Amino acid sequence: MPHPEPSWASPPSQSERLADAPVVRRDGRWWLVSPSGTMLASDPAFTSELDRFATDMAAANRAVADLRGARDASDTPVHGAQR
Repeated sequence: MPHPEPSWASPPSQSERLADAPVVRRDGRWWLVSPSGTMLASDPAFTSELDRFATDMAAANRAVADLRGARDASDTPVHGAQR
């Protein structure tokens, strides 16, 4: 039996989508998204893997942001420095 389309069935924002995968997390639930509609992901093993992957992606994004911040800080000239 198909799940009814949720009332929030607007296109997902980039922050809701998991990487480039056709899944989004809204209101604590994972949804599979396709051009023909959405379907609630209800398999606990599958959704726990999505949770794990989302956590890993967030950690990787933070690590990249930290590296970029460190690189930008090292590229910033120090004012008043003597040569």
